[in-house]
Amino acid sequence: MSKKIMDYILLLAGFLFLIKGADGFVSGASSIAKKFSIPPLIIGLTIVAFGTSAPEAAVSVTAALKGQNDMAIANVVGSNIFNFLVVIGLTSIVKPIKVQKSTIIKEFPFVTLACFVLAVISHDTRFQEGVTQNMLSRADGYILLALFAIFMYYLIEMALTSKDQVQEDEVQEIPLSKSIIYSILGIAGIVIGGQLVVNSASNIALAWGMSENLVGLTIVSVGTSLPELVTSIVAARKGESDIAIGNAVGSNVFNLLFVLGISASIHSIAVHPIVFYDMLVMILTTLLAYLLSATKRTISRGEGVVLSLLYVVYLVYIIMR
Repeated sequence: MSKKIMDYILLLAGFLFLIKGADGFVSGASSIAKKFSIPPLIIGLTIVAFGTSAPEAAVSVTAALKGQNDMAIANVVGSNIFNFLVVIGLTSIVKPIKVQKSTIIKEFPFVTLACFVLAVISHDTRFQEGVTQNMLSRADGYILLALFAIFMYYLIEMALTSKDQVQEDEVQEIPLSKSIIYSILGIAGIVIGGQLVVNSASNIALAWGMSENLVGLTIVSVGTSLPELVTSIVAARKGESDIAIGNAVGSNVFNLLFVLGISASIHSIAVHPIVFYDMLVMILTTLLAYLLSATKRTISRGEGVVLSLLYVVYLVYIIMR
């Protein structure tokens, strides 16, 4: 078997480890939290939200530690663009999405702010005199994590204040020993999957003469966003399409603030100038999704088709450039 085919097999295996690992971690950790009488709503907003963003975290942290900076940032930026164009687009085609008022007045402005903050703190050559290298430093990582802590405070406060009015999903209880095993194996799967994806994707990039940035924006970002896509489409088919928008917004906040915050605080990340074009696309995509959500508080099937087609246009653009 040739090395090129093996790299593709390892890439698929890595995605499988990431997705199944995240699923196992969520099941185990949620059950443990339930045993300690933590409300299911808070479990959903924290553990489950982290679980769907765990693949991005594993890939970006692994890439940052190995000095593969382009992939570390491109994975997050590409995933966020994918979430707002494809996840919301395809979900609204399955069933038009009704958008909650809190999402429009609180969560969308927060994810938009996070996009702008990332663009500013990583563009050192423009905003700092005498600097010749754009860098997401450890201090920048701490800033992102501080904003993430504020977002988590908001989520938990919202969960507690609306606990009586919201029907909570029941968390499946698993025996404690099994829950611990699920959690440990889940984390192991996430770590192993992250290693496999970064290594194989880098080899594929070299073999095809592609940049790490391009691989991160396409193959890796799509692969790590599969949990969000599957979750949203399944929810839409069950008649809970409004979950899709919250899933996409929450995941994007996690990616921008938690994933890049952790990655940068572990190891400073050099930012290639070309990434800023993709950050601009991410900001415009966020604003477009915000605008569509705010008008009539519904994203229709037609708008979903437009969002999905825009992602195809974006793919053509980044491949051709």
